Amino acid sequence: MAEAGGAEAGGAEAGAAVSALRPRLAALGRRLAAPRAAGGDDTFLEKGSAALDKLKDLCNEGKEHPSMLLQLYTQAVLDITYFEENQLVDEDFPEESSVQKVKELICILSEPESLVREYNRNEEPINILGAELLECLYWRKGALLYMYCYTAKERREWLRENIAIFKKCLNDGVHYLMKMLSLRCPRQLNEDVSCQDKDTARLLSEGIFSDTHLLAMMYSGEMCYWGLQHCGEGKQEILETADSVSNSDLGCGSQSVSLDFRETGKNMLTKYVAVCEGPLNGQGWNTTTAKQMLCYFVKSHS
Repeated sequence: MAEAGGAEAGGAEAGAAVSALRPRLAALGRRLAAPRAAGGDDTFLEKGSAALDKLKDLCNEGKEHPSMLLQLYTQAVLDITYFEENQLVDEDFPEESSVQKVKELICILSEPESLVREYNRNEEPINILGAELLECLYWRKGALLYMYCYTAKERREWLRENIAIFKKCLNDGVHYLMKMLSLRCPRQLNEDVSCQDKDTARLLSEGIFSDTHLLAMMYSGEMCYWGLQHCGEGKQEILETADSVSNSDLGCGSQSVSLDFRETGKNMLTKYVAVCEGPLNGQGWNTTTAKQMLCYFVKSHS
């Protein structure tokens, strides 16, 4: 009887996941159709399409474990949106339409986590999707806002008229990158961690598991630098009146909180410089720009 009850519960869980997935698969299919109809031919579109077809088959069969379905959906989202992000970058983020497009992409990249919370409120997304996929989602959202702000800050007239939106983009972008950096706990060197040398151990203890983690630190510090340069300090009211670039609930509850650009940027860049000049010394990581920004954080405060 216990086995039968467990099977019924598992079937109900799978059914809930499939029900939550179906409308999202349809929406993703429509999103995929537009660039393909326009002659888009890209490796990531092909990968996204293949994942989507496989997902539809698995949903119809109803036999696959929900976590596998959700991971496959997440990969499809990452592949399809990557093509769209590259288009935006290639087009230099068109001034008239890019804010809305960025908002759309952020919302879509938030869907996998929202989906997990929708079908299983008792489970943390990291336990369903895994740390690497979840990190990738947050990295992509943060890096997209970084690239957008990098372009937008050079448009002086736009910046003057849309400073609230610019600050919101910076604020959200840094929060996403900080979330990405916090998903995996730093690992201390012990019997469970086999390290070939002390430099690797130092990187793991700092929570740096890849080049992307290091880039996230630099991007965060640079966005804080732009925020202090263009938005100044003590302007939390700006965030309260800005049209949100990301209105999805990501479970971290920090998107509406105004960052202390100076302190956050200083902390991120100090750590970046220490790692690049410590365990990664001589491996091609440049700290010149980071040091210049650190000097700005200090001088502008005095």
